[in-house]
Amino acid sequence: MGVLKVIEVLSSSETSWEDATRKAVEKASKSVKHIRSVYVQDQSAKVVDGKVMEFRVNLKLTFELE
Repeated sequence: MGVLKVIEVLSSSETSWEDATRKAVEKASKSVKHIRSVYVQDQSAKVVDGKVMEFRVNLKLTFELE
């Protein structure tokens, strides 16, 4: 294993926290190579008129530097 770096990423989804996590990893992997893991640090939701409208995650992505 080489040198690893951790970055913080925010993402959201109208479907679920899991979907928000998947979206974050898929989007980050377009510019960040060698992603090794993801740690969901926080979860929250936007509520409008008593209904959950958006799921939000704050994650930490770990990747290996080249």
